[in-house]
This record gives sequence, structure tokens and C-alpha cells, in this order.
Amino acid sequence: MRKLIFLPLMFLLLISCDKKEVFNAENIIPTPKKMIVNDDKLHYIDDIIVLETDNNLLYPQNKDEYFLKSENGNVIIEGNEVWARQTLAQLKDEKGRIPNVEIHDWSAYPFRGFMHDTGRNFQTIDMLKETIDLMSLYKINYFHWHLTDNPAWRIECKVYPQLNDPQYQRPGRDCGKFYTYDEIRELIAYAKERGITVMPEIDMPGHSAYFRNAFGFSMDSEEGMKVLEECIAEFCEEIPTSMCPYLHIGSDEVYIADPKGFMQFTENLCKKHDRIAMAWDPGLPSDSTTVRQIWNTAAGSNAAQTKKGGKYVDSFMGYLNYYDPIYFTNKVFLHKSCAQDVPDTTNALGGILCLWNDVRVDDKTHIALHNGMINGMMVYAERFWNGGEGSWEELAEFENKMSYHKSNIVTNHDIRWNPNATTSWRIKIDGNDTLYARGGAIDVNDLCTENSITTGDTVSAWAFTDIYSENDTTIKVWVGFEAAARSNRISGGIGPQGKWENQGRLLVNDIEYFPSQEWNEPEKYAFHFNTWHKPEEEIPYTDEQFYWMREPVTINLKKGNNEVKLFIPKTFKGQRWSFGFLEVTE
Repeated sequence: MRKLIFLPLMFLLLISCDKKEVFNAENIIPTPKKMIVNDDKLHYIDDIIVLETDNNLLYPQNKDEYFLKSENGNVIIEGNEVWARQTLAQLKDEKGRIPNVEIHDWSAYPFRGFMHDTGRNFQTIDMLKETIDLMSLYKINYFHWHLTDNPAWRIECKVYPQLNDPQYQRPGRDCGKFYTYDEIRELIAYAKERGITVMPEIDMPGHSAYFRNAFGFSMDSEEGMKVLEECIAEFCEEIPTSMCPYLHIGSDEVYIADPKGFMQFTENLCKKHDRIAMAWDPGLPSDSTTVRQIWNTAAGSNAAQTKKGGKYVDSFMGYLNYYDPIYFTNKVFLHKSCAQDVPDTTNALGGILCLWNDVRVDDKTHIALHNGMINGMMVYAERFWNGGEGSWEELAEFENKMSYHKSNIVTNHDIRWNPNATTSWRIKIDGNDTLYARGGAIDVNDLCTENSITTGDTVSAWAFTDIYSENDTTIKVWVGFEAAARSNRISGGIGPQGKWENQGRLLVNDIEYFPSQEWNEPEKYAFHFNTWHKPEEEIPYTDEQFYWMREPVTINLKKGNNEVKLFIPKTFKGQRWSFGFLEVTE
């Protein structure tokens, strides 16, 4: 009883002016709303007491809220135990000691999701568990599991086993591999223990080439809807609502005769089986009870879609696979979550960070590496736990946390990222005024759009920055002149032997630098066209096509100012026109 009486007093201490209140915790991601470090002493954990009370909780509707106090190795937790323990894990130093702290924290948005596309590229349950572990570490609480796409239906199907038959699936795309209901239940239980709800997606009626292959008719046909009705009934019987309250029904990128009728059919199926429906927007027209996942990245358009009425989640920050991962990490941190200055969860539930792999992946461990998955998760977690939008100055501070996590917390993962927010660029595009940008990677297409600049299919351009050095030294840098989207094979390909891709050039103090490694496949993989549904889509990307996977270049710096110049031409229509230049410090 004494402990219960003491808790309100602890909260009063939280707002006491006798102690320093810390709003930007040193290394915790996402940053707690309120944190007090009582002294500079560290202690091993002796005891953890989880209380069933809510004396220190202020937001009864916020299921993420928690209160944590550690005093001389004794820890008290109130509220969301999973998130409190994840915070506690991040508080530990290399010896497992924690400071004397008081933390009161809660989320801005209740829905913070991450999506894997296993319909196109199958991942084992063990691999997905690794993703779940990372999500839980960063308090990302929904796993959007894209289980079906053109190559295959990845769910065990007893009523129509032909859906699991390799002969109807895209050759080379993990044919015959699917998740049994036992495996699905196993992953759901694993996720639940870590504070995560699984949301399966059965993409309908588009993205379903396997379906027509197996049955000879489309999903939106009368026969197709009968098949779907039985398949979904089986799934919902095997996976009850208590395990999966949401069912994502897809619905985008498809043209059918009766879009309204098909959506009513699928939405009614969700209601029949007591599921909350979610669908892509833009997509087929959904009713007001369906949660819309807004994915259009066009400025203005996405903000307008948030005002259509009904509940929605934000995926309009873009996709991990589409952008340069260094650039995208910065972009997500700077993103205005749900297009709101101040979080309002009346209709805005939160967001989902998506990772698509349209191109075939031969080594599935490359999915995280090629797309900057973990650094993307860190900034995404920060943005949607705390809401609003970030600034470059805040990002530069947040990078210290990311560096700490890379070196001390997620050390069993290879993370191809380094701090870069303080780099400033002057960019000169033929016939235009000088443009200004920040970060270690710049998407020149985005920069032109932001500045209302229209260019031709081929354009000359230069980027300039300065590096100040206190003495003569050398540094290692990643350098690249393209970041091909991993959802498409359109690319300038690998450069000629000894040269950069897309005719790029690097000069430091007017001395030119070239790639530090020999290309294994010089001048290969130049596809100047969209490769969706084409043979080129089945050629996996290799590491040397992504500058963040390559050996860094060693450059010489003199004492004082050093001028860096990059020739960054646009060489063909449709190019992912971007460049990267950042120091590799770890």
C-alpha cells in the first residue's frame, strides 16, 4: 500500500523545479515526452515492480502511455509494460546499469506500423521475427503483412490448395513457399508478446496474377468473388478477430467494371467476420467505415485526402524502397506526420512505413540493407510517436541518438548510415538559379519540384559543398550518382570500369577522385524504362549498384577550407536523379 501512495508523490517530483526536466532524452528512441535524470550515478537493476494502478497516468485512452521510475536499481513500471521495458533496455549502459530516472511517456498516434511485402519476396518466419524485435524496440506497434501479390498467394489455403501450387506462381519468386496457419498464429503470438498487432493484407482485386493463373478468371468476376468469400472465411476461422482485428483488402492500382460493387463485397466480408477493413487510397472507392491508407506523395494531394472524412493512416511520406535511403531517412524525420501541426487522432490514426520489393531479391538479408530499413525505422518511430514535423537542427541532434544505437544497441545488424544532416549544398542546374539543399544525399528530382523547375530529359548540373579541416588529413566517403528504386529496375546501371555511374564526377580541391573498387560488372544493368512485369524485374540488384553498399573512397583534405564539387548530370528520361556524398565515420 505504501508503494501505491508514493506514486502520486513521484509524479509531483516530475514537475518540481528542484530537478532538471529533460525533454530530449540522451539516447532513447523515440524520445520520451518527459524525463528527469535525478543524478549522475548508475546502478544495476535489482528489482522490477509492475503496478496495476494508473496513479501517474494522465491519458486513459492512450494505450501506449507508461510511467517508469528507477531508484538505486529498483524499478517501478505503471501503464504499458512492454514499452516501459523497451525504454529500460535502451537506458542500460554497456555493463547493464541504468541511471536514476523518472519517465512519463505516451504516443501522439495509436497506430504506428511497418509493412513487409512477402507476396513478392518470401521471408521466413525467423526473419520476420527479427523485424518484429526491431519494431518493438522502437515502439512500432502494427505489423502490416502484405501476404499476396502478383507472384504468389502466401497463405495456406485448404479450400483451394491450387493457390499454393508452384505452377501458378511467378517462376523464380520463391515458388511453393507460403505460411501455414500454424506459422501465422506463431508470428501473431510472438508479435503480441512484444506489443505488436499483426494486420494481414490480402490484396484484392489487383496485384493478383497468380489468381487468374490458378483459376482462369479474375477476382472481381462472379466466380472469383465466390472463391474469395470461401478463402477469407477460412482465413478468419483459422485466425480469429482476437488475433487480427484488422484485415487489409488492398484495392489499389486496378481497373475493373464495377469498382463500387466489388468494394462493397469485400467490406461486407470484413464486417461479416468482425474485422476492421483497411484499403489503399488512392484505390477503389471505400465506405466511411474503412480505414484509408493514404499513399499519394504529391504535395497538396495527400493533405486534401486527409480531409475527405473517415479514419486514415499516413503512408504519404513515401516508401523505403523508392528513395535513396540516406535521403529518405532525413525526409521522414522532416515529414509532417498525418499532415498535422498538432496531433489530432479523431480521424488520423497514425502511419505505416512501407517496404516494397517489386524486383526479385535473391538474398533476403539484402532487403534491410538495400533499403535502409533500420535507420528508416528509427526516424519513423520518432516522428509518429511524437507527432508534428522535425527541423534540420533537431535532426542533427537526433543523429547522435542514431549513432549511439548503431554502435551500442542494434550491433547485430549491419546499418549503412552515417550522420549527414549538417552538410549544405549549392546546386547549379543549367539555366537556373543556384539552389540550396541539406543532407548527405539529395534527390534532385524532388529539389526541382520544390523549386518549380522543369528540366529536359538530359541536363548538366553541379553540386558544391565545403569541408573545413583543422589539419591535413584524409577521410572516407560514400559517393554515388544514382539511387535506383528497389521497386523498379530503371537505372543508369553500373559505370564503366574506373568511372562513376551516370557520368558523375567527384573533385576535391580540383583533384578528381574515382571509385575505390573495381566493378565486377561494369556497364551492366542500364535499363532506361520501367521494368514492372518485364523480364528485367527478375534480375536481382547487386551490392555494387548502391553506393552505400560499396567501399568508401579515401579523399585528401588540407588544413582549412576544402571545396567539393560533384558533376551530377541527368542522363536519361525517368532517371532517379540523385547523388550521395557523406563521410563514413563508423
